[in-house]
Amino acid sequence: MSRYVAAIDQGTSSSRCILFDREGAVAGTGRREHAQRHPRAGWVEHDPLEIVANVRAVVDEAVAAAGADASDVAAVGITNQRETTVLWDRATGEPVHNAIVWQDTRTASLVAELADGDLDRLRAITGLPLSTYFSGPKARWLLDADPSLRARAEAGEILFGTIDSWLIWQLTGGAVHVTDVTNASRTLLMNLRALDWSQEALDLIGIPRAMLPEVRSSSEVYGELRAGSALDGVPLAGILGDQQAALFGQACFTPGEAKNTYGTGCFLLVNTGAEPIASRELLTTVAYRLGDDPPAYALEGSIAVAGAGVRWLRDQLGVIGSADEVEALAASVPDTGDVYVVPAFSGLFAPRWRDDARGTIVGITAYTTKAHIARAMLEATAWQTREVLDAVRSVAGIACDELKVDGGMTVDELLMQFQADVLGVPTVRPQVAETTALGAAYAAGLAVGVWSSPDDVRANWREARRWEPQMDGDEVERRYARWREAVERSLNWTSPTAS
Repeated sequence: MSRYVAAIDQGTSSSRCILFDREGAVAGTGRREHAQRHPRAGWVEHDPLEIVANVRAVVDEAVAAAGADASDVAAVGITNQRETTVLWDRATGEPVHNAIVWQDTRTASLVAELADGDLDRLRAITGLPLSTYFSGPKARWLLDADPSLRARAEAGEILFGTIDSWLIWQLTGGAVHVTDVTNASRTLLMNLRALDWSQEALDLIGIPRAMLPEVRSSSEVYGELRAGSALDGVPLAGILGDQQAALFGQACFTPGEAKNTYGTGCFLLVNTGAEPIASRELLTTVAYRLGDDPPAYALEGSIAVAGAGVRWLRDQLGVIGSADEVEALAASVPDTGDVYVVPAFSGLFAPRWRDDARGTIVGITAYTTKAHIARAMLEATAWQTREVLDAVRSVAGIACDELKVDGGMTVDELLMQFQADVLGVPTVRPQVAETTALGAAYAAGLAVGVWSSPDDVRANWREARRWEPQMDGDEVERRYARWREAVERSLNWTSPTAS
């Protein structure tokens, strides 16, 4: 009997593969970073071939670290950065351009043209506003940038996919062109209720249906790996966008349960059950679908910059030498000295959806040090999360009793305590921090019978650390008001739009 389920976790900054046992414990891991390419201001790209090469390498590393082989692995699940967009040649498997990353804002003018004064033109169908964030406009930009591609796309010779579809095509040797409902729900092209591509959305954005993958559930057997890796022959049986995978890995199966993932960006998802809830401030998205079961939906608040802000302190300002130094630097001062950072490097996402917002640092005096700025950068993640949870309460009437947290930044105890303080509810970290990969593994394992139901997943979940609110409520509200003042400054800044 197979001992493990594998998860390929293709994130914004790295590729990872993790083998989990039946209790959800990590048995082996492989990880490699890939380059972040910024050819122009506001543009962010990845090399799709570098990603594929790294995925193949980390699969082999994880299997070796576990002392396993393909016969020990029951299934493979994939989770991925969601809105990042790739176009490739069906015949050769070669990408026609670098992947355009979800943070990229080059489609701002195109989005404005498509919106024609109404960013919500497709919200009733897709649950999403027209925004540079999503995949559909990115694919349209690629088709417009090379006019020869459109005719080939209409003939099905050029394929479109988010990173899950790109990897699946490559890892199955070009045998399977699919995506799941969670990733499809991030394209601006899928009908949330029909769980298939919307012709109205395709027509508005200008995407040929022939280039699109088939939309499938999040947990079923799609094919077998055939990529020359240590897991060739193992069934690929789970697909979840990264944030939905984290929701699944955190066992948030009951309406009202919420998780927040602190990675490159920050993403709060709340399970809303069997019916999608409309919102102008938040995203309505598919949480997961298991086989032929009805889907579960979620409200999501997406924050563009969280860990990316720490990397900016490291790489652009040289304030820290490595990301793990930021907590000690921030903790060297008792507060921010009334300094507030709004890291709107790619505009502001939920709840404002303003592509034109620009980053600001407010409140600097001669007293301000790099420690104050570092602390303000960390606190910005918590304040943005507060704004999102406030919107959830307003839209859905859901008041969460606690917030489950995961992602790399949850090792920062200063941030986690401050998050509990500003929310007024506990933040709770699980024993297995790799919840994104774990969610993909659970989806794959459920499809092949390693776990029998989501109840088995819930039984595996264990609490590792809990932070209770400690800050005086009046002080929280005073600081929150100052934070909102800083955000207004970022919204009022006028900057030329890159062409």
